[in-house]
Amino acid sequence: MNLPEKIINELIQIQKNELNEYYVYSSLAKRIGNPRNSEILNKIAREELAHAKFWKHYTGVVPKPSKFAIAFYKIIASLLGLTFSLKLMERAEEKAQDVYESIKEYIPEASKIVKEEDSHENDLINMIDEEKLKYAGAIVLGLNDALVELTGALAGLTFALQNTFIIGIVGLITGIAASFSMSASSYLSSKAEGENKNYIKSAIYTGVAYILTVIILVFPYFIFFNPFVALILTICFAILIIFLFNFYISVAKDYSFKNRFIEMVVLNLIITGITFTLGFAIREIFNIEI
Repeated sequence: MNLPEKIINELIQIQKNELNEYYVYSSLAKRIGNPRNSEILNKIAREELAHAKFWKHYTGVVPKPSKFAIAFYKIIASLLGLTFSLKLMERAEEKAQDVYESIKEYIPEASKIVKEEDSHENDLINMIDEEKLKYAGAIVLGLNDALVELTGALAGLTFALQNTFIIGIVGLITGIAASFSMSASSYLSSKAEGENKNYIKSAIYTGVAYILTVIILVFPYFIFFNPFVALILTICFAILIIFLFNFYISVAKDYSFKNRFIEMVVLNLIITGITFTLGFAIREIFNIEI
């Protein structure tokens, strides 16, 4: 069959991606301990390999898989979890599906490939039961509360005290104390609602997420002498944390990234603005000079 050169080049790239995914799925299938999950990953791997062989009839070549791409997804799986890595890889396949649609008139069998690709994501969603995602709610609780409460507190302290070291120490003490409070609240809340998870582990995830966020947010106050420069950097760190976490959740759990990101940033900035104004008022009313 004489296909347009553009179509052939696109098919070669798709064929290469299929081979990359075959090696990633096969490798991860050997590493996970759940036999059912391993079986499903191997099934998908075989389908990816079959797709690559199918496209060879039209491209006439066997492209070399990308060692970098394979290593990248394997590393991501190790660092950020199996679900995130596979969903990120599946997102890349969405571009390939547009090409499949455009070549149906040349290759009717492309419809079958599209259906198999669509079923991959459903299989993955049904098979994954990762601890990171099971306790995502607890992590959100710790992150969100630390971001809103501490960024606001640091903004108020910045104008009220205007001494970076003192602000950093007060913020650190306040944040660590609040993290224990949040952990206890998470434990009691999960237990009261009867959620199907380890209550103590849920509390630990909340507390650790809170403390790590606190450390990142107060860090600028220990390296800058100008409190307002430190506050600006703290706000930038807060937005970066919101961005990274929402991107992770949007990929792993198929949530809307844009809506959640904007909502958390706007809420954070509003609280920061209010407490910054409050700090100014307290400094003027009580004539604080440090």
